[in-house]
Amino acid sequence: MTAPRTLTRTREDLAEFLRMHREKIAPEEVGLPRGRRRRTPGLRREEVAALAGVGLTWYTWLEQGRDISVSATFLDNLSKALKLDAAERRHLFLLTHQRLPSELGKTWCSVPPLVQRLMDDLPTRPAYILNLRWDVLAWNSAANKLFNFSCHAPERRNMLWLLFTDPAMRQRLSPWETQVSQMLSSFRRDFARAAQDPTIDELVEELTKVSPEFKQLWKTQEVNAPCQGVRHLHLEELGEVAFEHTTLTVDEERHLRLVYYAVKEADPQVAAFTRWVSDDKGAR
Repeated sequence: MTAPRTLTRTREDLAEFLRMHREKIAPEEVGLPRGRRRRTPGLRREEVAALAGVGLTWYTWLEQGRDISVSATFLDNLSKALKLDAAERRHLFLLTHQRLPSELGKTWCSVPPLVQRLMDDLPTRPAYILNLRWDVLAWNSAANKLFNFSCHAPERRNMLWLLFTDPAMRQRLSPWETQVSQMLSSFRRDFARAAQDPTIDELVEELTKVSPEFKQLWKTQEVNAPCQGVRHLHLEELGEVAFEHTTLTVDEERHLRLVYYAVKEADPQVAAFTRWVSDDKGAR
């Protein structure tokens, strides 16, 4: 038997949250006259109820934290009425014990300076930033040495594009066929998340035309978990090197992720890779 859903734990927080945000909005911001007899700071409850499309009694019960059922559609309308930002909207859903609807992904194209500084503080650990489209937005010197990002035009500085069109990238992955299949299945999750982003559709459409291998693999509809684990890369001077790699979210709202590589501790090439990646003369 399922326990009844209640707002006992968050009732006071919900009431305070709604009241505070209601009182922060001036009537003029939502096209309402202020009037001379207004005693309530910000909006009245009946005004919020009207803006959200519900009755006054029902909204009053919600603001009092009563145990009533609310829908995701109403909470979205209420978020708009109260002019909540993305973080405040998520908090409202948590306070009402509602599952937050997935937000449409967007392709963000700038990286906070502090994130670049973080990567630069890792001179022997290849690291780079991807957006939902898998554009490579920023990288450190080690990643540039390993993948040669700076030698590609900005519009082609895309990890998926390089995987299927760049001969040097194909030679770097060992074996290419296995690893590119895993990475493509991971990309498919981001493709679905950004369903209304035309730039991702354009990327897939162009790759379908220029790469028969991409076209064939894209039809398989395989989906894997986020890329992490062990990846073998071939370096001309060192041979095959085993790297542990993982993906870290650095900005959830903008879908920016840091991809981090480190040579496996048990790999005999740890010291040799450190020397190689630190030697500017060895750059491709």
